[in-house]
Amino acid sequence: MPHQKNNLESYPPVFRHLNDTAAAEVKKNSMEDSTQETVPIPVVDLQNLGLEKLGEASKDWGLFRLFNHGIPATLLSKLEDQAKKMFSLPFESKQALLSSPMSYFWGTPVLTPTGDALKGAALNINWLEGVNVPLSQLPQFQSQDPVLDCFRVLLEEYGRHLGRIATTLFEAMAKDLNLDPKQSESNIDESTGFIRVYRYPAGVMAEEAWGMIAHTDSSVLSIVNQDKVAGLEIFKDNKWQLVNPVPNTLIVHIGDMMQAISDDEYISVKHRVRVNKQEERFSICYFVFPAEGSVIRSSKYRPFTYADFQEHVQKDLKTMGYKVGLDRFKLNADC
Repeated sequence: MPHQKNNLESYPPVFRHLNDTAAAEVKKNSMEDSTQETVPIPVVDLQNLGLEKLGEASKDWGLFRLFNHGIPATLLSKLEDQAKKMFSLPFESKQALLSSPMSYFWGTPVLTPTGDALKGAALNINWLEGVNVPLSQLPQFQSQDPVLDCFRVLLEEYGRHLGRIATTLFEAMAKDLNLDPKQSESNIDESTGFIRVYRYPAGVMAEEAWGMIAHTDSSVLSIVNQDKVAGLEIFKDNKWQLVNPVPNTLIVHIGDMMQAISDDEYISVKHRVRVNKQEERFSICYFVFPAEGSVIRSSKYRPFTYADFQEHVQKDLKTMGYKVGLDRFKLNADC
């Protein structure tokens, strides 16, 4: 992969110039913590799903490595290659070409419901750029650019696989948790699924900037396909630990919605992304949510919908610079 210095015109200007203003902003999240070790996370076989193993991983870790997922290795390879081609386009071209329903963003992974980057005085810069892809609207995307048209076709196929995987995992989790089948039907809806494709620039800011600051995902489930460059870290046993990439496997995260659905039996794992000094890092992430209007009922939280949750998260990020998340909905908590 080209180092940042060799491909500057493809980066957003603030990453390109690495000026004093940008350095001052990103230093708000300077790397005070060091990651000490690589962690051997639990492994789950999709073709031989054991409820006990799945439940233990979701309760104790909040994530697991998935293999035998049924996605052809050729599709994963083609999608990664097209993502790299797409990100290598000039910054201004990406802004112009990546039009609705896709959206191009950089500096923050927090987007509004319309796919625009959330802006607010309290937000810090994350050293990333990305493309947001709402899968249910993807057939509407038309492009004369051959790179983007091929990218769309591959994303549609990949999205179908991820919908299948997420539904299979959720149904097994519902059994493990003894959830009422009727009630849990609306707790996950494939039509809400979207993909985020991320590029994390390499370079001198690796010592001062996070690719993505520490957070939990708001989803029911998040499924991550990371390339060969390490960077994903999880907070486990009161320390940050590195999750190494393994070819042809996926990383599945329990999200906030799943934690609430499970009455806090499953945990939404806190994680972050470290920037690599020498190499760019790419990841392709799938997120799925409850059906629109579906009310999550739990003994730990006030009844709420995902729309309620998202509204509070965006308000907190804009005003305070961080996500309060599920604590906003705990019984007897202040609204």
